[in-house]
Amino acid sequence: MGHGLFVTLEGGEGAGKSTLARTLKGKLESEGRAVVLTREPGGTPGAEQIRELLVRGDADRWSAMTEALLFYAARVDHVEKVIRPEVAAGRIVISDRFADSTLAYQGAAGGVPRERLKALHEIALGNFQPALTLLIDIPPETGLSRTKGRDGIEARFESKALAFHARLRAAYHALAESEPGRFVVLDGGQPPDVIAQQALSAILERLGDG
Repeated sequence: MGHGLFVTLEGGEGAGKSTLARTLKGKLESEGRAVVLTREPGGTPGAEQIRELLVRGDADRWSAMTEALLFYAARVDHVEKVIRPEVAAGRIVISDRFADSTLAYQGAAGGVPRERLKALHEIALGNFQPALTLLIDIPPETGLSRTKGRDGIEARFESKALAFHARLRAAYHALAESEPGRFVVLDGGQPPDVIAQQALSAILERLGDG
């Protein structure tokens, strides 16, 4: 089966992460790879219940710190029950969002000090991180326009002000610059097939096939 790999997809609202995840799964499976798609918040029955608390309701339902604590409660369950076991079994785990989302959304955009979130991560997961993070970069106006046709039940973060989403994009840029060995930034304005091929090449390189 080969060795496992933990890959995360990051970006603002409407970046196209879910579409890219499905495309990558098909491409990798066509090459004989075993792939698991998952998401945050979510990925396990318990974490999916926490997801409902986070993505539904008014934009100001929770403080950013409360959100971070809820995210990590879901994340620990996700890592323990899905991510670690599947990677250990030799599968490629592709997660739509992970800890970088917390640093961007609740940290830089939400106002929780970065050192507090780093400490929370260390308490919850130690030094556990993805092997590769693919950041789809698009202007927030473009992403939010793509989300307008979605089911509004899970639109809590999308409903936040444009200034929040602008801070979010800047935060992701800063994260990518701080860890160039882990991040690969993809221009979300390119055709989907071009983005998918660049993402696939990055994954294969991490697997030693690039």
